[in-house]
Amino acid sequence: MTETQRTQSSDDAKSRSPEYRLAQGLLQGLRQELLHDVLAYRLLPPLGADGPVIRRIPGRIREYARWTPHATVVAAALLVLAIAATVGDGNANEFFVFTGFLPAGAVLLTLVRPLAAFWASLISTPFLLLMGDYWDDRPWSATSFAAHLIVLTVVAARTRPRTAVWMWVVSALYGIFAEIVFGGGNGTDAPAFLFVSALALLAVTVRLVRREAEQTVTAQQTVTAQERSKRTLLEERTTIARELHDVVAHHMSVVAIQAEAAPYRVENPPPELEQAFLTIRENAVAALTELRRILGVVRAEDYQAPDAPQPVLADIENLLSNVREAGLDVEKTVTGAVRELPQGVELSAYRITQEALSNALRHAPGSTAKVEISYVLGGLGLRIVNTAPQGLVKASPGAGHGITGMRERVAMLNGEMTAEATEEGGYEVTAFIPVPAPASSAADSASDSGETS
Repeated sequence: MTETQRTQSSDDAKSRSPEYRLAQGLLQGLRQELLHDVLAYRLLPPLGADGPVIRRIPGRIREYARWTPHATVVAAALLVLAIAATVGDGNANEFFVFTGFLPAGAVLLTLVRPLAAFWASLISTPFLLLMGDYWDDRPWSATSFAAHLIVLTVVAARTRPRTAVWMWVVSALYGIFAEIVFGGGNGTDAPAFLFVSALALLAVTVRLVRREAEQTVTAQQTVTAQERSKRTLLEERTTIARELHDVVAHHMSVVAIQAEAAPYRVENPPPELEQAFLTIRENAVAALTELRRILGVVRAEDYQAPDAPQPVLADIENLLSNVREAGLDVEKTVTGAVRELPQGVELSAYRITQEALSNALRHAPGSTAKVEISYVLGGLGLRIVNTAPQGLVKASPGAGHGITGMRERVAMLNGEMTAEATEEGGYEVTAFIPVPAPASSAADSASDSGETS
């Protein structure tokens, strides 16, 4: 196509009237909904096994119950055959193979080719009218009335609402055309058919729209829940990074200060020693600077570093006192030899205990709790358990963010954690955080074993 032809086509499109463009849009809609892939094979799938009704049926019957839509369509086809056999007279009995099996076949065709079933039912309707003695009720015979109504309903349930609208419009146009062509008779069933079919299609369309809306809402809720979970995870990791920054920064600052002051504590230190302490100090300062730079990426602009030191297990009595004042009766048990643990381990243990007790306050009002802290050879064990809620106070719903944070803390320290409901209706959180034995303790143990041997 030349440039002149393209310009002429564009000018023709602009000069066309709005009525022409409207008619063109309607024809395109008709072609898209009822003529595009009219012979496409689309087998009606069985019902899902997790449906609200199917999942309540016993397992042996459930597999058969999934094919209920197919059985319903077959039953509808048999009903059309029965109507054809009951109301047929005159030529209808002679052509029963057409007046009965043709509309019933159109009903069965909806199981595999829905659009083709619609056209087969519509095109066969005037031929059924001609082959039978149904002139008193036109343009649909009793058999065609039932068959075409069933076809419209099934096809509408298997396609889109726009397809249902177009099927109703085409059926109405056929009714008008049949009235003009066949004429005569004592009455017409076109208004009755259009009214009943409109009600059926409206009910199916409302159900389709509602189901689509429910699916959209479910998908949005799933995406929202996933995004919320990811955001919670990132926020908890950010919180952990902020807290550990204060712990690590304190130790690195101590290393840098001691490395700078160490040469002055030795009289006439050799140059090699001074250079070694200088290297230690430079590395400590560089590590501290890098730590602050990395933390600046995840730290919020409005975050303020705490003035007080980060809490440790020695401060847990203050936590328990605050919880008791809030209304939770809590009991603490400590087993094993109490010893000082790495500050990151003690901070995580404190936060886990704090979150577990907070969950008990929110979700189990009126309950009691126990906190067990076990100092074992390989690490630290925690167990926080609360009883079932008591009284009339309603527990507040939770989103599981606290459990996510606890798991993150334990995973960061290569530990293990479980959080689950108890048989009595309460909740239990257990965690084990491994702590490597100090080098001095390992050496003492080795020497003790050597002496024993």
